[in-house]
Amino acid sequence: MTALLVIVVILVIAALVVPGTAVRVLREYERAVVFRLGRALEVKGPGVVLLIPVVDRMVRVGLRTVTLKVPAQEVITRDNVPARVTAVAYFRVLDADRAVIEVEDFLAATMQIAQTTLRSVLGKAELDTLLSDRERLNEDLQKIIDQQTEPWGVKVTTVEIKDVEIPESMQRAIARQAEAERERRAKIINAEGEFQASAKLAEAAEVISRNPTTLHLRYLQTLREVGGEHNSTVIFPLPIDLIRPFLDASAPTTTTAAASTASPARLNSDHSGDSPPTRT
Repeated sequence: MTALLVIVVILVIAALVVPGTAVRVLREYERAVVFRLGRALEVKGPGVVLLIPVVDRMVRVGLRTVTLKVPAQEVITRDNVPARVTAVAYFRVLDADRAVIEVEDFLAATMQIAQTTLRSVLGKAELDTLLSDRERLNEDLQKIIDQQTEPWGVKVTTVEIKDVEIPESMQRAIARQAEAERERRAKIINAEGEFQASAKLAEAAEVISRNPTTLHLRYLQTLREVGGEHNSTVIFPLPIDLIRPFLDASAPTTTTAAASTASPARLNSDHSGDSPPTRT
């Protein structure tokens, strides 16, 4: 009777344990690599997967895209500038069989490949390229990492450089460089504006010289602009032709006064050259 009771208990326990180890349910984004006595079978899933207890061993693999945060890496650029770079990589498993058989831990392996590739690629680039041409660097990183993970059945879709930290002294140098560049552009734009303005003024002068009436119209327009402003400036237009006779009349008077001033000086110089009279 005792032996029969033991057999019944064992059967009950087996009935409860065996379904839990022999029946597995996989989600839509999961696949199962089954090893039967150490040999890999075909990939199974999704849905219900039946296993032979003790004989079969199942490894579950997810096919969703994985976000891999690459830790900060100390990099020395091509122009000998130290930088601290962080990045992020996106990859997914395309072949669950190779992801389990070809590499021990594809997640850790992809992490190590991403770190070494990041230091290698960015070490060949200059600081300006690292700051301004990230798209090309991201493409190079993605291609190199993907080539190395492809035998594992892992597809690296995107690699992005998140942040670049440089020393504070280098930040000040870059700020000074940017300020000098902005000043240079401002001076060039100012010079180009003056050149274009001078060309237009030359064209306007040529047009005005052909027709004197244009000069009078421009003169009247200038008076209108000055008078339209809210100021206390009063302008009296006076044609030069009205005062020209007075200027011509004052010119000879000025010449005569200058000549009369110079005559005594000449007489004094003439007398100073004569010898004194002699007495007998």
